[in-house]
Amino acid sequence: MLATVVPAVMLVSGARGAEGPADEATSAPPTGTHWVGTWTAMPQLTEPGNMPPAPFTQDGTVLADSTLRQTVHVTVGGGHLRLRFSNAFGGAPLPITGVSVAAPADGRAGVSGIRPGTSRPVTFHGRAGAMVPTGAQVVSDPLDFPVPAGSNLTVTTYLATGQRSTAITSHPGSRTTSYLLRGNHLEATDLAGATPVDHWYFLSGVEVWSPARTRATAVLGDSLTDGRGSTTNHNDRWTDRLATRLRADRRTAGTAVLNQAAGGNRLLHDGLGPSGLSRVDRDVLAQPGVRSLIVFEGVNDIGTAPATPEAQQEVAERLIAAYDQIIMRAHAQGIRVYGATLTPFGGNLDYDDPAGHREAARQRVNDWIRTSGRFDAVVDLDRAARDTDRPGRLRPDLDVGDHLHFNPEGYRVLADAFPRSLFLDRPLPPGFGYT
Repeated sequence: MLATVVPAVMLVSGARGAEGPADEATSAPPTGTHWVGTWTAMPQLTEPGNMPPAPFTQDGTVLADSTLRQTVHVTVGGGHLRLRFSNAFGGAPLPITGVSVAAPADGRAGVSGIRPGTSRPVTFHGRAGAMVPTGAQVVSDPLDFPVPAGSNLTVTTYLATGQRSTAITSHPGSRTTSYLLRGNHLEATDLAGATPVDHWYFLSGVEVWSPARTRATAVLGDSLTDGRGSTTNHNDRWTDRLATRLRADRRTAGTAVLNQAAGGNRLLHDGLGPSGLSRVDRDVLAQPGVRSLIVFEGVNDIGTAPATPEAQQEVAERLIAAYDQIIMRAHAQGIRVYGATLTPFGGNLDYDDPAGHREAARQRVNDWIRTSGRFDAVVDLDRAARDTDRPGRLRPDLDVGDHLHFNPEGYRVLADAFPRSLFLDRPLPPGFGYT
């Protein structure tokens, strides 16, 4: 009888060991390497004004028999890649029929053309497409497709039946042009007659298989990090400029920068996307290769709270407690956390108040960021960007015009405020993560 017992647990030497010879996309990669995120876009529920235009949204279905071509800007390179598609806010399963990757025409962002001969099909568990359940995401199979650091990548997606809901997942503030066209055009060199839209849909991440020394820093933020005021298709957000600076130094060239921000986002409350505090696990801790986190968020919490002493005292206290929670949770995963002081908004029509209650809250929060000792380092973006004559306001030459957001020069100044030494590959000190 003992000889006929089937063991309940079996150990296998590899995930595909019983499936026969591996194909090119799943062949064994070199040792001493790992997956690292090289580009991200924070998933959020698409607002009505940011939905695909007609005829791509109709009758409760989005992008039926439609091709979606998008370009993204990677920060570090690698020899193999994987894509992440999110259906976090979809009202129905997301049926992806096919996906391809390619080098964009002339290597540029926001173009509808691809370089001939570079298109490659992407698979999911060996299949051409995938059904992404409601609220879930899907990661593609590894693909042998070298991606140079600092380059642009084209991702083309075809949906035969479309998503049967008008609740879909996207990143509206792409600052990059995407293209929509009826029919299956996965391999088309150009999408003549396509409809341009300045949004990303469904695509939420690109990962590369890179040397073990390669690592990522994630950024938790709002429109100041999402890049409002930057130049469409120029990739001149402060996170883009920081990634460029890091690549220029061989000691930090292996650091990816993952922009996990969205316009209007708040740390404490849901709104335009889930709150920063609630999405730390998804957008930071679950991202491959993250070794540090930059927290630059809180202005929208202060600006949308009532302009009374009581309300502003409460929001300041709650922001400080939220920072402390983020630090503890990140430290438990071996991730260093860098605090960025909140930049001025004096003169902004929505956030500035005559009595200065919101400015007082900003100052209180910034004092805690600078002096608490809880962050592993502090980057004083307030000091870098404020008007020395009127410290409650932005420097005029950095202001996009609304006294809250930055122009491209302002984003350069923010990026330059980060010392490269923060991103060196160094061991954690003893006892790291206890608090």
